[in-house]
Amino acid sequence: MSFDVAPAPRPEVVVLKDVSKRFVVRKDTSIKERIVTLGRAGRRHRQNFWALSDVSLDIRAGNTIGLIGHNGSGKSTLLKVIGGIIQPTSGDVRQRGRVAALIELGAGFHPDLTGRENVYLNASVLGLSREETRASFNDILDFSGVGDFIDTQVKFYSSGMFVRLAFAIAVHTDPDILLVDEVLAVGDEQFQRKCLDKIMEFQRQGRTIIIVSHALDQIEELCDRVILMDKGRVAFDGLAEAAVERFRELLEEGSGKVAARPDQITRAAEIVAVEVRAADGRKSNDFQSGDSFRVAVTVQGLRDLDEWALGFSIDTASGVLALASNTSMLGSALPALKAGERVTIEVDVDGAHFNPGSYWVNANLHGVSESTSHALMQGAEFTVHGRSDSLGSVPAEVRFR
Repeated sequence: MSFDVAPAPRPEVVVLKDVSKRFVVRKDTSIKERIVTLGRAGRRHRQNFWALSDVSLDIRAGNTIGLIGHNGSGKSTLLKVIGGIIQPTSGDVRQRGRVAALIELGAGFHPDLTGRENVYLNASVLGLSREETRASFNDILDFSGVGDFIDTQVKFYSSGMFVRLAFAIAVHTDPDILLVDEVLAVGDEQFQRKCLDKIMEFQRQGRTIIIVSHALDQIEELCDRVILMDKGRVAFDGLAEAAVERFRELLEEGSGKVAARPDQITRAAEIVAVEVRAADGRKSNDFQSGDSFRVAVTVQGLRDLDEWALGFSIDTASGVLALASNTSMLGSALPALKAGERVTIEVDVDGAHFNPGSYWVNANLHGVSESTSHALMQGAEFTVHGRSDSLGSVPAEVRFR
């Protein structure tokens, strides 16, 4: 009689449970303003920003994990929390093994020290003993390509030499967990290839790698699991292809920020202009809080398009979504668009009580009868005037009891 024994699961090397990270964003920009606001209404000049909210993950040895999402979605903050570079506001982070973080390359370098001295200094910061650094020194020097400049002060290095030496040190610390934040996007093509080869070597050795990147094709090539971050939370966790597809859907349905796809290069229509108008139709970029206004989107047909949808979004000056809608949500049908035809679609916006400040208007179209899309980001800007006793894009009457 024989029994099939299932292989033991690989051990968990990173575990996060209900991790949140808060940053305090100050609205006063000078020392004078801080002194003035210290004694009165100081809280109005500070705003809490939650970069991470209740994130729970477990990562096993040997996995290559990709972190993707919008700018400001929390992926780099998550990477720094995993690496112990910043501490979470709440929650628990546990990790096993030596971590090498390729996040801010050369952050531990001293400009007045030579490359050789910085190798020993930076390697000690990353956890290597002097003997371990000495044993790896020739490999670090060879990988970096710095050559005879190793005994020159790093303040005289080119940016490429600086980055190459920093990367070489980090990958020769014999890490169990490698954290990479957009490092593959720096340096020349030869250096990027060298970085990629080293990461693939680590994969073959069974090391755990966590990568933050906007290069979705690179993420699909390298990663066996991808985590999609959105507004500080995990929006998707699964296979790379499915995560990238979900990210593109999120871009389309959330704020109209459409990611280009290979089959959409020869699009059937494009947005050529976005305007903000007053309720009576005249062009205007200045409103009082609560004023009605119109968003006018002009579309040019490049091919016949029988069915299509149009959407718009309004972002605050800092890029936070304030309002969004589209024809599908509103149940509105648009007339067929002919090749060479130019049409302007107006959208009435009533009862939108924005807080005072500047806002950007984005627009996007999506083909229904055929797969095509186009977006015009920050196509128009408008300003809301008035006063408010609260922060954010939505005003409210706030009272303390």
